[in-house]
Amino acid sequence: MNWIDTHAHIYDEKFKDDIDDTLARCQEVEVHRVYMPNIDHTSIDNMLELEHRYPKQCIAMMGLHPSSVKKDFERELYQVEEWLDRRSFAAVGEIGLDYYWDTTFKEQQLEAFRIQIDLAKKHQLPIVIHTRDSFDDAIQVVEELNDEELTGVFHCFTGTAEEGKRVTDAGFYLGLGGVTTFKNSNLNEVVPHLDLDKIVLETDSPYLAPTPHRGKRNEPSYIPLIGAKVAEFTSNSPETIATCTTQNAQQLFGQ
Repeated sequence: MNWIDTHAHIYDEKFKDDIDDTLARCQEVEVHRVYMPNIDHTSIDNMLELEHRYPKQCIAMMGLHPSSVKKDFERELYQVEEWLDRRSFAAVGEIGLDYYWDTTFKEQQLEAFRIQIDLAKKHQLPIVIHTRDSFDDAIQVVEELNDEELTGVFHCFTGTAEEGKRVTDAGFYLGLGGVTTFKNSNLNEVVPHLDLDKIVLETDSPYLAPTPHRGKRNEPSYIPLIGAKVAEFTSNSPETIATCTTQNAQQLFGQ
């Protein structure tokens, strides 16, 4: 089987002592590619260094995470734009809206989201969208700015079947991660109603480790655990889910 982790922060400090072993474990379970979303200017160097060391396995994105949008967000976005002009990236991400911790910079988040969608269109790249307590606003922005040039994924999808359909109707993908394996997530009732041709898998490492590793550091080698749960919920084999989600990821990123 061939798996892809479409969203993992493996350049994070939590991997600094064993990143080589972490990526070796990926290969052992046939997770052959890991897409890395950027956070802000502080994460760029570590992310690009890891991509340089493992160019076939670790693929970088470029974007500004909504939780890093503050008063100086224009300065952060200038660096994002500069990097997108300088070299190729797999996507513009991780971008979006996060109202969970603080809504002080809500308007700035919305502006940064719109600007980065425009950058994605300019560079003909997909967008990787973070939403936390903000789905309605995020999908509204996407629907407003959507056109035949825009595509992407709503990462860490934990919504309803109706919300999932709204995403896929817009031509976007749904990223399913470790929460899918949590008993209290209710995703067992949602996933069977999602369009399998619009599902990709992710870990969001080092966060949200799937069962039975919940509460511990997450890593891309746990993708098969998530895939197995999606297979169970959709009455498919893990092989079918691996094939389908890998094809979807390749379609999403054009690689």
